[in-house]
Amino acid sequence: MQQDRPGADVHSKGVLAGARAWLITDGKAGTDVQVKGVADALGLSCETKRVAPGGIWRLLAPWGPVPPADRPGSPGGLIAPPWPAVAIASGRTSVPYIRALRRAAGPATFTVLLQDPKSGSDTADLIWVPEHDRRRGPSVIATTTAPHSYSPERLAALARELPPEIMALPHPRVAVVLGGKNGTYGFTRADDTRLEAALVSLGRLGASFMVTPSRRTHGRLRRVAERATRERPRVFWDGSGPNPYPHFLAAADWLVVTADSVNMTGEACATGRPVYVFEPSGGSAKFRRFHEALRRAGATRPLPSQVERLEEWMYAPIDSAAVIAAEVERRYLARRAKPT
Repeated sequence: MQQDRPGADVHSKGVLAGARAWLITDGKAGTDVQVKGVADALGLSCETKRVAPGGIWRLLAPWGPVPPADRPGSPGGLIAPPWPAVAIASGRTSVPYIRALRRAAGPATFTVLLQDPKSGSDTADLIWVPEHDRRRGPSVIATTTAPHSYSPERLAALARELPPEIMALPHPRVAVVLGGKNGTYGFTRADDTRLEAALVSLGRLGASFMVTPSRRTHGRLRRVAERATRERPRVFWDGSGPNPYPHFLAAADWLVVTADSVNMTGEACATGRPVYVFEPSGGSAKFRRFHEALRRAGATRPLPSQVERLEEWMYAPIDSAAVIAAEVERRYLARRAKPT
């Protein structure tokens, strides 16, 4: 278990500001980002509970029970009173835990599950899914992007405290956010070469660069991004020290994001700045629905193979965490108002 400070972006007038909460996750970066985003928007005081069931218990998730050692009331188990006011979970292996907590705590705890649990809409009091997923129902809320902690207030604060090496970059500044291969996108050699050519063309237009790879960025993609930007002023994160990615978001005039990451694309769209999406070979119906929705919202455009000019477009920053938090508050108040 890990004790966290209250959300960095507390809603001072929120009905749950400062309330005690559990964040139940499988420890993956993507799930942690999402639960923290909602917790920050609510201003909760959080305790993080990592779940890592082994053996058959892992195989049975999300439909099966929690391991015997973690059942409510088990000595030293993860699910034991005093119950939190709110619990937010994400990740396949977290589903049995949020379901068990809901049964044990009853109305004392408002339960939230991020992503489709596959185990039914009664798994939690509120379930969030991205709009490109199909699940809908009375307990379900859907938004275009995933929740994260990059609220307008946080981005403004980051912009006021830019590191000197970013401050020194001339405008226009282009943030390049690299994902990598997954089960949907292949990133062929031709794809990587196409991205390299696009970045070179941006450099010819006078852009400076802020480049950050991710855990999934394969070596060839990292090398072409390095080669494409080396003749221009830049900050290229090499993996050592803290990732300057948050400051990249705050400082960027334009952003280039690879299409494989729903989280990173959504975070780029929190800036309200033009976002170019580079789409490698592959894709799926779900990813197509996601990217089409952002294009319809006016947030993103496809990255041309050769950028002739930096297009300018405007849209309202997309902050799904705030939307989800408002729905949690609404339902929490409605529950409290019900006669017992």
